[in-house]
Amino acid sequence: MDEELNVVEQNGMGAVKIAEDVVAVIAGIAASEVAGVAGMSSNLTSGIYDLLGKKNFSKGVKVDIGENSVVIDLYVIVEYGAKIPEVSFNVQENVKKSVETMTGLNAEKINIHIQGVKIEKDAKEEAEEAAEEIQE
Repeated sequence: MDEELNVVEQNGMGAVKIAEDVVAVIAGIAASEVAGVAGMSSNLTSGIYDLLGKKNFSKGVKVDIGENSVVIDLYVIVEYGAKIPEVSFNVQENVKKSVETMTGLNAEKINIHIQGVKIEKDAKEEAEEAAEEIQE
């Protein structure tokens, strides 16, 4: 495994190392707990996304660990009707708190990338009907 590890604490008993995947899972779970988040984008380079179940919370999360800090990029799908700036701020706060509490790393930056909006079936049908009425 060529995964970068970060030494958080070194004492007489040894060192504690945290893998980037661990931080990614913590960030993914923290982001999914925020109201208004429908899921995470599973492919960072594609516009096509899958909403994740509970199996892989590191999808849609990119982590860069420095010496004592971490930069996290989250690729998020929001629910239709949610206030995107408010959801983004809440995701940043929840991820920062979770990562810093659990790992001891300083969350230097938490970048939110909104990849899409999940439209419920009823809302989607209403939007399509409204669009048809406008065209008539």
